[in-house]
Amino acid sequence: MTKHSIASWGGALPLALGFAAAITAAPALAQSKPPIKIGVIAEVQAIAGQSTGGGAQIAADEINAKGGIDGRKIEIVVYDDKSSSADAVRAFQRAASEDKVSAVISSYISEVVLALEPWAARLKMPFITPGAASNEITKAVHNDYEKNKYTFHGYLTSAAQAQLVCDAAKELLVDNLKMKSVAVMSEDAAWTKPLDEGYLACLPKAGLKVTDHIRFSPDTTDFTPIFNKIEANKPDAIVTGISHVGVQPTVQWKNQQVPIAMFGISAQALSPTFWNDTNGAAEGIPSLAVATADVAVTPKTKPFAAAYKKKYGSDPAYTGYTAYDDVYIIAEAIKRAGSTEGDKVVAEMEKTNYEGTIGHIAFYGKNDKFTHGIKSGPGFVTGLVFQWQNKKQVVVWPKNIAEGKLKYPSFVKLTQ
Repeated sequence: MTKHSIASWGGALPLALGFAAAITAAPALAQSKPPIKIGVIAEVQAIAGQSTGGGAQIAADEINAKGGIDGRKIEIVVYDDKSSSADAVRAFQRAASEDKVSAVISSYISEVVLALEPWAARLKMPFITPGAASNEITKAVHNDYEKNKYTFHGYLTSAAQAQLVCDAAKELLVDNLKMKSVAVMSEDAAWTKPLDEGYLACLPKAGLKVTDHIRFSPDTTDFTPIFNKIEANKPDAIVTGISHVGVQPTVQWKNQQVPIAMFGISAQALSPTFWNDTNGAAEGIPSLAVATADVAVTPKTKPFAAAYKKKYGSDPAYTGYTAYDDVYIIAEAIKRAGSTEGDKVVAEMEKTNYEGTIGHIAFYGKNDKFTHGIKSGPGFVTGLVFQWQNKKQVVVWPKNIAEGKLKYPSFVKLTQ
């Protein structure tokens, strides 16, 4: 896995070129086929960002062990965007123009992906996100297909996530725990605007009255006033849409013994380090996810997680699963196209029919609302809800793959 910073090569480049020129006559090099490069632009300082490159590398290793793509090996080139849209754009430009990658996998941050989408169009570069959620990503493809067809959404859209949370809430909160009301608490970010719209529409249909709708700055460090406001209206649960935060509200929920159950999406809780990051305050925290290490969402889920842990020493974060799938999706498209030319690869990616680690993956078409988003629902990617219980992520929904039942710490007052 080659890793680049955004900085230029500087004075080392002429020396490197001179050295390369001196060895070009070597027969072995002359006979070898050049690799197919896939760029991974990620937030490598974060757990989810580290998993992006790691998951992609394992897929490349597997494909290369079987001969690559028509004898050409896949090379993963990783760039650190430092969670910055500007750095991500510079990396994307470099990947395309200098490093000659054939496709790019990038970012779980919606704002970063939305900044890269126009560049995928300008450079005609196949581009897929393994973790961003904003509906605006697919909306741009739908509204101007010819321009933005190079972008694919390799994760569930915010709208799809909202519906899955509501489906799970109906079964787990309403049917099983007889809950009747919830407060919605989301960070103010691009991905949560459509998420909250979805929550406010589908939670009442699931039988849950919404008592509060709070959007807070991702820079918030003290959640006491927010919890106090929510508690005053006595909801049975708090449905969250949080990603950039997670540790602070979880620790404060536990330390302040907030007597309200948590539910929804806590993206940081998807990280395998979340229990230690919160010093065990994660006990009882659930979240929507696409895969966990110990549950066979498909026959590929557990073998990939085991391979990741063997190579990197920990379970993958959610972007590890999706980036692994994305490399296979790109590789199969290139093989079918018989080319790395952008338009040809895009045409084949649109035909994706692939069983990945997170489910059966196919993309919505040109005339669908969420063009190039992954299809969700029965027969495709259905998602799951896990809950942190005794240091482990225990899947509690849906029933067919559940390992246990939803249960909360004693300070949480349940309606039953």
